[in-house]
Amino acid sequence: MAEISTKPYLLRAIYEWCTDSGYTPYLAVKVDAATTVPMEYVRKGEIILNISYGATSGLKMDNDAIHFRARFNGVSRELYIPVQNVLAIYANENGQGMAFEVSTTASEAPASAPAEAASPSLSAVPNGAGEPAAAPEPATTGPDDDNEPPKKGGRPTLTRIK
Repeated sequence: MAEISTKPYLLRAIYEWCTDSGYTPYLAVKVDAATTVPMEYVRKGEIILNISYGATSGLKMDNDAIHFRARFNGVSRELYIPVQNVLAIYANENGQGMAFEVSTTASEAPASAPAEAASPSLSAVPNGAGEPAAAPEPATTGPDDDNEPPKKGGRPTLTRIK
């Protein structure tokens, strides 16, 4: 029997912790052919999504995928995110959450192997106090130009460090 991945269980746990604590859960996703998201909001092959109760409708977090409806510029869209493509889940207010290594996306995975068979590898990055560093807040996503430098005093961007 193939080993079941812990990733979908961890995603649900962090989501529940965020909502119980009054925080807004955000999802960072690597976009590929198996992902259904509004492409006009994808930046550098990734998208940041607010998955709070107020921002989504019909949110379902299964072991193989996360799917829900959300509004973008007033238009309701169906979103489908393979669990394998999730880069991070975190609270927007304080950046606490969990990041995942995405070596192969759902569209790159062999068709014969189930998506949940891949086990994610996690590692904590210590900060100066010896505690794991919190994930930074996401950049504001919108259909504007990528070449514009970030403005001072704006929201920090999510940077993946390897």
